[in-house]
Amino acid sequence: MFFIRLADLAKELHAELHGDGEIAISGISSMQSAQKGQITFLSNKRYSKKLLGCQASAVVLTRADLQFFYGSALIVSDPYLAYARIAQLFDRTPKPAIRIAPSAVIDCTACLGQRVAIGANSVIESDVILGDDVVIGAGCFIGKQTNIGSRSRLWANVSIYHKVEIGQDCLIQSGAVIGSDGFGYVRGSGNWVKIPQLGTVIIGHRVEIGACTTIDRGSLDNTQIGNDVIVDNQCQIAHNVIIGNNTAIAGGVIMAGSLQIGQDCMIGGASVINGHIEICDNVTVTGMSMVMRSITEPGIYSSGIPIQPNKTWRKMVTLVMNIDDIRKRLKNIERTFKNIEA
Repeated sequence: MFFIRLADLAKELHAELHGDGEIAISGISSMQSAQKGQITFLSNKRYSKKLLGCQASAVVLTRADLQFFYGSALIVSDPYLAYARIAQLFDRTPKPAIRIAPSAVIDCTACLGQRVAIGANSVIESDVILGDDVVIGAGCFIGKQTNIGSRSRLWANVSIYHKVEIGQDCLIQSGAVIGSDGFGYVRGSGNWVKIPQLGTVIIGHRVEIGACTTIDRGSLDNTQIGNDVIVDNQCQIAHNVIIGNNTAIAGGVIMAGSLQIGQDCMIGGASVINGHIEICDNVTVTGMSMVMRSITEPGIYSSGIPIQPNKTWRKMVTLVMNIDDIRKRLKNIERTFKNIEA
């Protein structure tokens, strides 16, 4: 079993040690579930009262919250960030594949780097390039002339179409589809005529893509995902979308084609974003928002309607349905007052 001395953990986190540094930490857990030998964290003062009954051997907290705990502690400025780093130390998630499985189908023209692992029944087509330490999970498909950078990992059943470029240290979860055709059609003589999607998808370094997310290839130019972008599960990124570095996209977001999103943005879950618009750097779009026009100023933007009791919601909908009639009556009243003043 892996364990680390509390004093050594403090050095790893650049934290201030309070209490017994010889305590052996063998795991991390939530405040209510933590037992002896484990460490937990307090990142929200609302839960400070739970520290009284906490069984953890140590707690990560801020100096201001130290007053709520009398045991050993690590003092940091951001306990939640410290928790993420501790979790990385204790992460024992198995690799998607360990070696090249006998059932993997690998074209003789594919170029595999050192220590590449490919899971059972995966297909690697012609002229594919896999960098050093790339891991391909079971049942994956890697299309012709695709290039995957060193140390990138694909979990099971990921489909990468032809000529896609994926950078180094990327993580792609199961069921993701990258490089599928964009939704390009034109109406002709009463029928839909398909427009071949001649571009591809280019993904930067240290990008994470969630399960069952789809990223379409470009129609002429490329769909581009910048460095350090994180995309949650079940998102749709259409053709020719460009996403800037360090942007985060929560689950269920739908992006229409030729959208441009800047750097350091955060897009809340279930949001829908129109195509052929631009969102500048440092924009936060809260969950379930509908973005129909370009955003040119950094800030927080919202449009979703929070849940409310059904009776209240029905009244609100009734008002909305009658808003045009209310507007006309208000104009008549304004006109009447103007006539009286005149």
